[in-house]
Amino acid sequence: MKWLESVFMALKSIGSNKVRSALTMLGIIIGVSSVITMVSLVQGSTREVTDQFKSMGTNNITVSIMTWGSTRSVDPEDMVELADDNIDIIEGLAPLVNSGGTVKVGRDNISTRVQGTNKAYGVINNHNVTQGRFINVLDTERRLKVALIGSYVANELFNGKNPLGETIKIDGQPFTVVGLLKEKAGGAQHSDDDVIIIPYTTALRLTRAESVDTYFVQAKNAETVDVAIEKLESFLLETLKDPNFFSVYNQAEFLENLKEVQGTLTLMLGGIAGISLLVGGIGIMNIMLVSVTERTKEIGIRKALGAKRRNILQQFLIESVVVSSIGGILGILSGIGIAKLIGNFMKINASPSLFIIMLSFSFSAVIGVFFGLYPANKASKLNPIQALRVE
Repeated sequence: MKWLESVFMALKSIGSNKVRSALTMLGIIIGVSSVITMVSLVQGSTREVTDQFKSMGTNNITVSIMTWGSTRSVDPEDMVELADDNIDIIEGLAPLVNSGGTVKVGRDNISTRVQGTNKAYGVINNHNVTQGRFINVLDTERRLKVALIGSYVANELFNGKNPLGETIKIDGQPFTVVGLLKEKAGGAQHSDDDVIIIPYTTALRLTRAESVDTYFVQAKNAETVDVAIEKLESFLLETLKDPNFFSVYNQAEFLENLKEVQGTLTLMLGGIAGISLLVGGIGIMNIMLVSVTERTKEIGIRKALGAKRRNILQQFLIESVVVSSIGGILGILSGIGIAKLIGNFMKINASPSLFIIMLSFSFSAVIGVFFGLYPANKASKLNPIQALRVE
């Protein structure tokens, strides 16, 4: 019997038992769909984060100070002075004071992210200004109440009007808008456009924080990153006396760690979804065993007419593979659709890679072979005389 003929017979058999075939495929569809959806979302989220960090440059360094419960702290001015003393290694250093705040203009108010920093922050994190200016040295030295606003904040509070020179109130404190940040994420809420930037000295007073716990540092180039890290670690160790009170890492290290986490998470999610495929495979085996029992007489007739054992084995094995493959294709289509839907909601590109699609389909076909082998083998071993006696 030719392979193509066996495939057509398998499709005919599936068509004659539509409901049973659909229920048989359900486990495969759910399993493949789960693999495609979850892996696509993980990869999409990772790509989004990776692109953001790459846009900031791999020569960027992040310093985190962890001095809770300690009397030791780092003076931001000392950190800035360290950067100024090593201008051949360090391009810029920006303290960062992160907080949330309620911003009000007239009767309109929104909750947004408030970041306190200095003039170097714009260069380090690619924050450009479309109108006005960025934070300058005078702003930080005099603790001036000036602010730059993102496009989302500007649209919500000023409705397209020019915000420069206008007064906004952050947690009840009046600030003058001196700059409008260039749009980075389509003006969306909870994005880089949903932010207000003020001098870090003003932010410390506004939030009543005792010290700065985060610094963004930009090395002169990729070759000076390691030297810059050594300088920072040496200074922090001398100041804080304990290496457990701080951490210094660069973007390249973070991206490598992110790739490792993504790989582990993808394997874990794939394993969980693989359980559904195994359940689907068991369903295929059960249905194929039922099919062998129902078609015992047909098998007997075919053997009596000269069909060999390998012909019967081939027929039932192909039927099993066709069922699982169709389930795999439907699972891929539904997985792509669900991933796109959730990706649009999360505002990430959750398109699955060709490798994941091919792997999912191949695995579904292998499931058909593995779980269809026993029923097919059982059918091929039937005695034709006994099979013809079955009513």
